[in-house]
Amino acid sequence: MSTPFEFCPHCMNPMLEIQEGGYPRYRCDQCGFVQYLNPASAAGVLVVDGGRVLLVKRKYDPYRGLWVIPSGFIEYSEDIRGTAVREVEEETGLTVRLEGLHAVESCFDDPRGNAVLVVFDGHVTGGEMRAGDDAEDVDFFPLDRLPEIAFEAHRKILGALSNS
Repeated sequence: MSTPFEFCPHCMNPMLEIQEGGYPRYRCDQCGFVQYLNPASAAGVLVVDGGRVLLVKRKYDPYRGLWVIPSGFIEYSEDIRGTAVREVEEETGLTVRLEGLHAVESCFDDPRGNAVLVVFDGHVTGGEMRAGDDAEDVDFFPLDRLPEIAFEAHRKILGALSNS
């Protein structure tokens, strides 16, 4: 979870909470540094094949044992599309090609902090399906028989897909 600094990372003076634009901000009165508590960015890929969707069972908390769209956090210098492709390969063993943007969702139910999830449509181009990285299992599920899904943003995306 994103928390405010107690001391300025630049000059080590105490940080003060201020209100700016209706939001709390944390500012150093000595050097002027402002800490913004922004959401993390994540990317994933929605792979649907023959009416079935590719999902990953989480190996670790939060929500260990529940299922998600293959996705993960973007590294600082990584392209968002590269993140999406990398996460699928790390978690499922499959390589994918992106076909376009599917959804962008705000995520407020992750105890590690808020995030923005960008999900692309994609299809499998190779690899061998296996649970990897932080996945306990990986499988394709019929849209009308989904397992328990971990995050609200993922449930929203999959629910809209199931209703279309």
